[in-house]
Amino acid sequence: MPLGGTRVVDLTRILAGPFCTMLLADMGADVVKVEAPGAGDPVRRQGAIKHGVSWYFAQFNRNKRSLTLDLRSDEGKRVLARMLAGADVLVENYRPGVLAEMGFGAERLKAINPELVVTSVNGFGATGPYADRPAFDFIAQAMSGFMSVNGKADDEPLRAAPPLSDLVAGLYAAYGTVCALLARGRLGAGGGQRVEASLNNGLISLMAYLSAETLATGQVPKRTGNDHPIVSPYGLFRAADGEIAVAASHDGIVRRFLAALGLEALLERPEFADNAARMRNRAAINALIDEKVGQDSVAGWIERLNAAGVPCGRVQDLNDVFADPQVLAQEMVLEIEHPGRGPVKVTGFPVKLERTPARVRHPAPELGQHSGEVLAEYGFAAAEIAALKAAGAV
Repeated sequence: MPLGGTRVVDLTRILAGPFCTMLLADMGADVVKVEAPGAGDPVRRQGAIKHGVSWYFAQFNRNKRSLTLDLRSDEGKRVLARMLAGADVLVENYRPGVLAEMGFGAERLKAINPELVVTSVNGFGATGPYADRPAFDFIAQAMSGFMSVNGKADDEPLRAAPPLSDLVAGLYAAYGTVCALLARGRLGAGGGQRVEASLNNGLISLMAYLSAETLATGQVPKRTGNDHPIVSPYGLFRAADGEIAVAASHDGIVRRFLAALGLEALLERPEFADNAARMRNRAAINALIDEKVGQDSVAGWIERLNAAGVPCGRVQDLNDVFADPQVLAQEMVLEIEHPGRGPVKVTGFPVKLERTPARVRHPAPELGQHSGEVLAEYGFAAAEIAALKAAGAV
């Protein structure tokens, strides 16, 4: 596997950090999830619990091993230091400065292991006036501008339902970690470095044409609901039995779309002749399209529009998604057996590698399940492990 042999010490919890380390684990990294004794990651107790397993936790912690370690104790800190000396990557999602307060600041980490890649996931970045602020997805969606562009024109700003800022930050953190590992081989001795990804920065980076328009013109984008901010016609249209999403992203597709509807003559009218005109008269052209689309079913239009090369699709709920033949063909639903707990369904691997594919090696771990074996692999003798357990450090 691509990251086989890479040792990752994972101090993260909740979502952004665990998503990062899941991505590394899926590609073969040996991820040891360090959790507080007796409690562990709070997500273990959140979401739908079946047969004693949080499926939320199971989805984001597959392919990891669990080590319980009291990092408030001197013994626990000594264990962590010894592990970091033999690790390739440390991933943490504390607020900036907390790791240093624990005794693991940048200079200490460099002294422990100059080759170590230290990946930090936080709310706003480690510098600047907001560095010390706590942040969650909802806060990042608000402060990044993301919410300001979502929703209908006359409605309040709207959050996206999935925790996008957590997931994007985790994705960027994993990407940065792999880049740093690649760079380490080229930098020579002492080639470790710090990697940082934040919830706020990640969402800002995704604003695409919206940020480009604002930077170019100084004008704030208006909320347009399901209509496209800079293209028309584009959005949801009402068929006889439901709605259909159509993405007519440029003039060529607009022409094919209207021809498939039998409305190509609209392009000869000055109010619809080009995109700028259609944007000014969006409500009018949408009404004409809705009138035509309403004369047939969603399935009928999807068949005709796909045949015409017009990107389109039905609006599916998640039950529809997880039964969709394309989704199943892409193995985007996996069933993982949890010993003593039964099967758990999770989402699959979004990145497909031909020769070294991601795979499920083991399910999300029970709390502390691998403490003994992990410590032994990191050089702790049986007597040392027994003493740590007796002291309550693991």
